[in-house]
Amino acid sequence: MLSAVSVSAGCKPAGRTDCKSMFRTARYFNPPLSWRIWNFFPRALGLAALVSVYGCSFRTAPLWEEFSGAKAFGHVQHLVELGPRPAGSEALEKSRIYIADQLKSFGWTTTRSEFSASTPRGMMTFVNLVARFGNQEGPAQFLLCSHYDTKTFDAIRFVGANDGGSSTGLLIEMARVLAINPALAAKVELVFFDGEEAFENFTATDGLYGSHHFASELRELAKNFRGGILFDMIGDKSLQVTLSPDSPIDLARNIFAAADALGQRAHFTYFGGGITDDHTPLNEIGIPVIDLIDFDFPPWHTAEDTLDKISAESLEIVGRVALYDVMQFELK
Repeated sequence: MLSAVSVSAGCKPAGRTDCKSMFRTARYFNPPLSWRIWNFFPRALGLAALVSVYGCSFRTAPLWEEFSGAKAFGHVQHLVELGPRPAGSEALEKSRIYIADQLKSFGWTTTRSEFSASTPRGMMTFVNLVARFGNQEGPAQFLLCSHYDTKTFDAIRFVGANDGGSSTGLLIEMARVLAINPALAAKVELVFFDGEEAFENFTATDGLYGSHHFASELRELAKNFRGGILFDMIGDKSLQVTLSPDSPIDLARNIFAAADALGQRAHFTYFGGGITDDHTPLNEIGIPVIDLIDFDFPPWHTAEDTLDKISAESLEIVGRVALYDVMQFELK
């Protein structure tokens, strides 16, 4: 804090104040505004010269470059450390708490959508997590989705680092990055599906419990959405995102264009056949959603789907391509 002005003893001869003497001897001198303005211009010109000579730029990095594969990987690691996370388990409830807490720290409000459904193992309770940025009440325009459960196995310990973990870690990091641009985040709805995994085999009545329920609730609002992206198994170290041949044409074209723009086109291709996943119920109600999934993953549904099979680099590639797509194409 500045102290009071200190004036020399000879500043007040004959009982009057010599202002010039005060200014000369004052410890802290606040020059007139006109002086400060004239001193500012040479400095500003000097700064402009530096920018011109050295090519300095004050532009911030594009939003997609803010996506950190390391941060996404950290979230996956936390989830994997909880162990197997099948529907109805205590570990999955801990996952929900972790996801909601992380999103809250980035400014998102998470709603729990709890429902019951009949399964081959009887009636089960599932919980979808739906998040909006801030306190948005109007409809969103674009969906970003992942399932966060792991498949139920009685004979093996299945922690789903890639299947259930990678996409969830990516979506949490996506929430952090989107929050940097509140106007963009306000147009997005994040959805974490419970019950994606079938208890036995995928059929019309087994599997995709969370997305079926979400789609049934959204049917009347489907026209408000321009589209969406589903992430699933996108952490494989040897990344090869395989789009289903029946992917919405515009979304597929945009994803390929985004990958090409970022020099990552080699990691994106088409799969040899159709893929049933959480995007399926949403497409059925008229919301075009594309599934970004690396279906060429040998440890799929085995005890070997562990943290050492995925990489921060793969998470970063998919996260940045998706953000580029959302910003430059889907919500531009």
